[in-house]
Amino acid sequence: MNAKDAIGEVIEMGHFLARHYVEDLADADLLVRPVPGANHIAWQLGHLVAATARMLSDLGQPAPPLPDGFASAYTKETAALDEASRFATKDQYLAWMDQMKAASLAAVDAVPESKLDAPGPESMRHYAPTVGSVLLLLGTHWLMHAGQFVPVRRKLGRPALF
Repeated sequence: MNAKDAIGEVIEMGHFLARHYVEDLADADLLVRPVPGANHIAWQLGHLVAATARMLSDLGQPAPPLPDGFASAYTKETAALDEASRFATKDQYLAWMDQMKAASLAAVDAVPESKLDAPGPESMRHYAPTVGSVLLLLGTHWLMHAGQFVPVRRKLGRPALF
């Protein structure tokens, strides 16, 4: 296994966990907060989709198109919203998630291994200093948020999956 293979595996695992933690939830379940002030899953999924698209673009890689105003619907300022009409459906999030995974894996394939140590985009360099670290973030960001879905699942009485 080389570095690009490992990065691809991280992206696959982030997608696998996030998808499995959401698949058996209803649209209304995505708006449940584990505790007051914590982000609900709907906002987190939108944030992940928007952030993935931005990271891909910042790397100079193609990102799937999103609806107009999508990124601005998932900001720190919108995280406190609970109104269902402000968020997408589970099926929409899953479709965008699949598109972002495919684009992320395509970006890994497109970047030569010799460029993994090149400086990352200036906008992310303070937390992802190299191109390789940004590519890894395309998976680890999803993994980090997927861990936050578990308390919501438990609150809803869903079984442990893993």
